[in-house]
Amino acid sequence: MKPINLLLNLLLFPFIGMAQVSEDSELYKDIYKADFEFFKAYNECDLETQDRYISEDLEFYHDLGGLSTSKPDMLKALKENICNKVKRTLTEGTFEVHEIKDFGAVAMGKHKFHNLVEDSHSEPSNFVTIYKKTDDGYKMTRVISLH
Repeated sequence: MKPINLLLNLLLFPFIGMAQVSEDSELYKDIYKADFEFFKAYNECDLETQDRYISEDLEFYHDLGGLSTSKPDMLKALKENICNKVKRTLTEGTFEVHEIKDFGAVAMGKHKFHNLVEDSHSEPSNFVTIYKKTDDGYKMTRVISLH
């Protein structure tokens, strides 16, 4: 089994059989808002807003790019590789939120990317984001992005 598949199975196993929270719940609205605002900033090269949503102890797992555990390196990569070059779109109807008691939530869904430099579009791909509730709102602590 590929390491990323094993990691996904370990992360998602506890959620099998658990229903996502209602789209009307405050938790769903808060996590959806965090995702929306982070990726609006991602699409507009607003690094200050992106910084506010990224935890200091970030672990970002990318099937093509590997593991990143440095928030400063992540922000640098976003500035150098994403700003004005890539746009992200959430695939409608795929966003799910699952509560993690006394911690935060897991958001899962599909998204696609538009490479503005090459004018190409990716196929919808899976993502998993673990959000920790903090005094400053929800922060992304673990992210898995698959293509």
